[in-house]
Amino acid sequence: MARPSAEAARRPRADAVRNRERVLEAAKAVFSAGGPDASLEAVARRAGVGIGTLYRHFPTRETLFEAVYRREVEQLGELADALKGAVAPVEALRRWLRSNVEFVATKKGMVAALALAVHGSSELYAYTFDRLTKAVGALLDRAVAAGEIRSDISPEDVLRALAGMSYMHDQPGWRESVLRLVDVFVDGLRVKTHVDRPTRLVSRRRDDAKESVKRRPRPHRARKSRK
Repeated sequence: MARPSAEAARRPRADAVRNRERVLEAAKAVFSAGGPDASLEAVARRAGVGIGTLYRHFPTRETLFEAVYRREVEQLGELADALKGAVAPVEALRRWLRSNVEFVATKKGMVAALALAVHGSSELYAYTFDRLTKAVGALLDRAVAAGEIRSDISPEDVLRALAGMSYMHDQPGWRESVLRLVDVFVDGLRVKTHVDRPTRLVSRRRDDAKESVKRRPRPHRARKSRK
């Protein structure tokens, strides 16, 4: 009887993979609502697993926070790939940015624990920056190639703008406010198709002024009385 290969032996079982994904999904919801101090028992209950199963996958709170964060970043990268072939370029960029608002909503509840998770190392932030820059860069390139948005905007510019919009509105109703700002931002990136419109308007006004002069009644001259 053939023995399983070393690679197959190291491969996690299907049920273990499913449990891990359920824990990550539950942690995203619990941490987003309860912040970094949310109970890990609450995460386990929401995932439908025992607390021992949770700790087997994530021995510490920080490792769980980091795993949720990485999973969100990876999903945003995958979303960019999917949108490139599914919708029009500008709409793809808009949808991706709006999905980032949901990512920020999750991240905001985990800031304190993330600081512990990456203490002494910038690897997590480097990974995040690289993955998101490549994702939005591909969407920008597609929209620029289609002639739909301006070409002087960089992926870094977009991420900075998104971060500013999200963190400046950390108040009740901030998410709806940021979604409106995302729409305004994307509309502002669009290439204007009628850049000569003001020139034509001035021209028309001049023509109207000339026509008005032509139509202006001439002043009445008094006739000289005959002697």
